[in-house]
Amino acid sequence: MKKRINNIEASSFRDPNGFIFSVGSKLYRQINKAGRQDFDFLTDSGLYQKLVKNKLLIAHKPAPQKLAPGKNAYKIIKPQIIPFLSYPYEWSFSQLKDAALLTLKIQEIALEYNMSLKDASAYNVQFIGYRPVFIDTLSFEKYKQGQPWIAYRQFCRHFLAPLALMAKKELRLNLLLRDFIDGIPLDLVSKLLPPVTKLNFSLLTHIHLHALNQKRMADKKISKVKFKMTRFQMASLIDNLKSAVENLKIKKDQTEWEKYYTFTNYSSKAFKEKQLLFKKFIKKIKPKSVLDLGANTGIFSRIASQSGAYTIACDLDPLAVEKAYLESKKNKNELLLLIIIDLTNPSPALGWENKERKSFNQRISADCVAAFALIHHLAISNNLPLGLIAQYFSTLGRWLMIEFVPKEDSKVQLLLQNREDIFDNYTKDNFEKAFLKYYQIMDAKRIKESKREIYLMKRR
Repeated sequence: MKKRINNIEASSFRDPNGFIFSVGSKLYRQINKAGRQDFDFLTDSGLYQKLVKNKLLIAHKPAPQKLAPGKNAYKIIKPQIIPFLSYPYEWSFSQLKDAALLTLKIQEIALEYNMSLKDASAYNVQFIGYRPVFIDTLSFEKYKQGQPWIAYRQFCRHFLAPLALMAKKELRLNLLLRDFIDGIPLDLVSKLLPPVTKLNFSLLTHIHLHALNQKRMADKKISKVKFKMTRFQMASLIDNLKSAVENLKIKKDQTEWEKYYTFTNYSSKAFKEKQLLFKKFIKKIKPKSVLDLGANTGIFSRIASQSGAYTIACDLDPLAVEKAYLESKKNKNELLLLIIIDLTNPSPALGWENKERKSFNQRISADCVAAFALIHHLAISNNLPLGLIAQYFSTLGRWLMIEFVPKEDSKVQLLLQNREDIFDNYTKDNFEKAFLKYYQIMDAKRIKESKREIYLMKRR
């Protein structure tokens, strides 16, 4: 029994109606007796079937009751598995926006079935490729006549606040969600937003005045008389929030993507050959999953996903990830997930006891890692020893496709232009020696009309 209790997911402690747990590599959800009424209403009302049919909510299957690791179990279900868990602070602007709109759409549909979302956490949404999907079956409760939307404040903190900061101030401010995993405080958001946003009715209402009201009520005794909200008023609130989210756009000066892959030292022939080599290696090893590090706008990530491999594409540039996501969404690519990750400072473990949200390193494991046009940035821009890079990459996947960019390459020379060259160890021989400690080199090809070389390696 103790062994099973240890398998309860650390992020599942907040909801008294149930939790996620694992048995071996399989994931389950326990519905507690306290959540029986709402869970039964969700399934009996037809809401569950409607949401699953429209791919808005993950499906589940019944599982044996004997698997229950905790007391007070009403039912055990086996939810659909998400290929890779990502978090809101790893999403681009449009990803967070689509997750927000999904949450509001679900709330709209829930009201039609006499139900409501009792929470609106961004962590209740995950992405399967380009597609956001709601994952918390226990977030639904039976609608109570006259009750306000209790998830309103949480929605503003988790979605509207970071989206407003990203649109009106700076795209990278979504990283504040790493420090505030319960959502960015509205008083902080109000201070950070430009004063002109107070002329925007939606932002004035849902952020500035909302923050002011919270501050004014902080030290006052809460009256037992509760605010009443009709169903029509709640529907109007959801519609207003939907408009507020939809109207948020990235600034024009942040959408100039023409520069991507235009300032490269590849000739057209060399770049095409690089793609052909990548396809050749993918075909040879047939990975089920690919982790593309430094993916930029996702050209090679798309190639990997087109081979049938579920591909996680990472880049530290939020604009590059934004562009790649919009392209993936346009093509309805469910095998390509885009996330913002700085490899020199990847997402850490967060929350209670640093266990509530897992680190990037804890979550990721792929059949194949791709690292093109990256090694020189890590070794020279960030002063990382080749041995540490090799060791880290070996923890991420069994296969590695990596591009070595020699020091005489124009891109490396550009990195060295305004700094002292202290990188005597950055040579092809030392690169191979460092990686041979963890890998076998299975193949290596020089890219024509280039001094770069593509390696296929297999972890020892």
